[in-house]
Amino acid sequence: MEHLIIPEGYKSALGIKETEIGIKLVKDFFERELAKQLNLTRVSAPLFVKPETGLNDNLNGVERPVSFGIKEQNDAEVEIVHSLAKWKRMALKRYGFVHGEGLYTDMNAIRRDEDTDNIHSIFVDQWDWEKIILKEERNEETLKDIVRKVYAALKNTEKYIAHEYNFIEEFLPEEITFVTSQELEDAYPDCTPKEREHKIAKLKGAVFIMQIGGVLASGERHDGRAPDYDDWKLNGDIIVYYPVLDISLELSSMGIRVDEETLRKQLEISRCPERAELPFQKSLLNHELPYTIGGGIGQSRICMFFLRKAHIGEVQSSVWPEEIVDFAETHGLHLL
Repeated sequence: MEHLIIPEGYKSALGIKETEIGIKLVKDFFERELAKQLNLTRVSAPLFVKPETGLNDNLNGVERPVSFGIKEQNDAEVEIVHSLAKWKRMALKRYGFVHGEGLYTDMNAIRRDEDTDNIHSIFVDQWDWEKIILKEERNEETLKDIVRKVYAALKNTEKYIAHEYNFIEEFLPEEITFVTSQELEDAYPDCTPKEREHKIAKLKGAVFIMQIGGVLASGERHDGRAPDYDDWKLNGDIIVYYPVLDISLELSSMGIRVDEETLRKQLEISRCPERAELPFQKSLLNHELPYTIGGGIGQSRICMFFLRKAHIGEVQSSVWPEEIVDFAETHGLHLL
């Protein structure tokens, strides 16, 4: 049970049926707030893509996608998406979006190599969003402005849910703090990246850790990032402190996307320059795609956070080890 945290005295204030109602309240309200803050339009999105398109997110480069063959297409292989980071950029062009407009979609994924615990599941559900910007807007000021708008949607959702449920207290700070991954390493040189995240999140309440993917002064990376969507100097994660579990909780990963120069550079650093020949990457290098900023926001994560749940399985239906299910049930955690 090393991967299962049972907070002392924990008991959900909501039963299973009431939890399902609460999930709907959280998702409906936050989705509207996000769309309003960022001027986004909801669109439909694929559950699977062909691997040869280069559209699937390869995450840290080691995770295995779930794939299957399509009978009517001579068993042509397709992959369940890991995320829609690249697909969204192509969709913005195809659907005719213009500068200042964006899209969002419900993204469902299977990450078969995920190590599950209180906040991780092999099933991933998030709002994937993407917005068109100008090349001259590819800077830290633009990034911070968008982060503050996403954070405003989170704050407004907490206020709404606290009004709906009297057991919810607001504890998100008024402002989000910005810090780079290198500044964190300098502040906590003897800690692991996750330990640094916990310390800064507990200290500040809500932080945006910037510049994730590149090598730090220590020679290590704060965390992995695929080389062909985020610009590693203009990205980051929204992380909040979660008192229920006494942990730092990542709610969103986002960033300004690579331009032509950055894509080539990051592919070289990652030792996969051959990816430049894939259709998505080639379109980008040929100046055929808009410049964008985008990200993903965990649906189950924010439901867990706003409903003050101790396990992500209390707000999503997934598959867990049998011993975890039994142990959780005996301690008042009802996994869906």
